Amino acid sequence: MRSHPVKRLAPGTLAACAVLAGVTFAQAPATALPVPAPQQPVQQPLQQPPSGSEELEEYRELSSKAEKLNEKYLQAQEDLKAKEDELDELSTRLTEAEEAEKQARADEERFRVDVDRFAGTTFTSGNSLNRMSALITEDSAAGFLERSSAIGVLATDKNRALSRLRDAVQRAEDAKNQAAEAREQAEKARDKAERIAADLEARKKELDDQIAELEQQASLLSSSDVAAQQDIGPDPGPIQAPGPAAQGAIDAAMAKRGSPYVWGATGPSEFDCSGLTQWAYNQAGVSIPRTSRSQSQYGTPVSRSQLQPGDLVFFYSPVSHVGIYIGNGQMVHAPTSGDVVKVSPLQDQFSGARRVA
Repeated sequence: MRSHPVKRLAPGTLAACAVLAGVTFAQAPATALPVPAPQQPVQQPLQQPPSGSEELEEYRELSSKAEKLNEKYLQAQEDLKAKEDELDELSTRLTEAEEAEKQARADEERFRVDVDRFAGTTFTSGNSLNRMSALITEDSAAGFLERSSAIGVLATDKNRALSRLRDAVQRAEDAKNQAAEAREQAEKARDKAERIAADLEARKKELDDQIAELEQQASLLSSSDVAAQQDIGPDPGPIQAPGPAAQGAIDAAMAKRGSPYVWGATGPSEFDCSGLTQWAYNQAGVSIPRTSRSQSQYGTPVSRSQLQPGDLVFFYSPVSHVGIYIGNGQMVHAPTSGDVVKVSPLQDQFSGARRVA
């Protein structure tokens, strides 16, 4: 029931990063932060790329649609993997519960034999072995005490056997109930996984159709359009992050400027948007989720006015693009298909930020 990657896609999240309005390529170099401190990002929309051709605009729009579809597809992949893991766990619980019930039933039968034996001893010929019958049948006080002591031992053993039987019966019932619950939950998880898998196939078909349209549009791009996509953006100068992990992630991402955007790629030479952010932070020793949507729920929320270099910045609702803030209203990110890792202004439709280090 495992899903299969789409053509040119790798498992994981391919965050959609629609860059509909272009990237600033001729901006003056930004100065470095004198000290790590919150900054007010520049409030400006994206500027048009130098080419500004209709073909490139159309390509970017189609790419945006494809990336959003791919984000949903890969999110469904993650959901399916999580549900399959849950099903595996429930199956293990079910097996353990059934084994526990089997063992408890065996103990129940064994202890029942002991109880039946004591019951047979006590009620043979309808006579009850108690201290009164011992007093009546014994001729001497010494004989009575000896017999009474023996009956006490029998009573203690009988109570112990009864206690063991009761415990075995209770354990068997508890294990039976746990097995029934695990079985029911496993069935629900299996049904849910099957629905997700069916949805995954539908999303795959929709995505493949969109990619085919995007590839057709790519053949119409001029050499200047292609060159515009390969621009790595302005040089921001030295970047000072507030901590070593954030600094390490920024340095790693900046070192990858010019690396191509590739569907589902997670590095080290090709990236999609969330693949870049995950890879960069991994180089700094920080593990973050794979998809842009999952990353947008990780770490500590940060307001736009309190952004610091190293913060993850997210766009669109639902989230479908992510970059790493580097200060002065700029970010380093993997923009979209056909593009490369670059420095750009923060995009429109900013939807939030997270601090992960």
